[in-house]
Amino acid sequence: MHDKEEDIVKRLTGRFDVVMAFVQRERRIWATVPRERFVEVLAYLRDEAGFTSLCTVTGLDMGDEFQLIYFLAREDGIVLCAKENAPKTDPVFETATELFKGGVLYELEPRNLLGLTIRGIPDDIRYPLPDSWPEGEGTYPLRKDWVAPEDSSETK
Repeated sequence: MHDKEEDIVKRLTGRFDVVMAFVQRERRIWATVPRERFVEVLAYLRDEAGFTSLCTVTGLDMGDEFQLIYFLAREDGIVLCAKENAPKTDPVFETATELFKGGVLYELEPRNLLGLTIRGIPDDIRYPLPDSWPEGEGTYPLRKDWVAPEDSSETK
């Protein structure tokens, strides 16, 4: 587990030829993974490359696509940012909570703030939105096309 960043990239891309990865700087690696192989690659990173901590998950509206970025860390301080994309016409991702048990809260945020489908996480949790937040299209505040409703208390 004392591989340096370049060695990690070589092993990762050698094992998964569909992965594009590069070293951004010391202790920081970025990898783009097709969503069909994402959970498999995360399992490899955890079980064989030593990335045992899921630090957070970030969801982005990229215009025509959505992107999830899983920030994984090793004990030696190396952080690997694994990205997966899905088209807006099919915003479906698989959960990584079987690999990283505490990741459900991280995955709830992009699901509820961007309107993504993340298979395998509870459907009845609205976190971080309040229970009174409206549901359905047009109610996802991190989408680029979201418009905040007018506050009726300020319209006088």
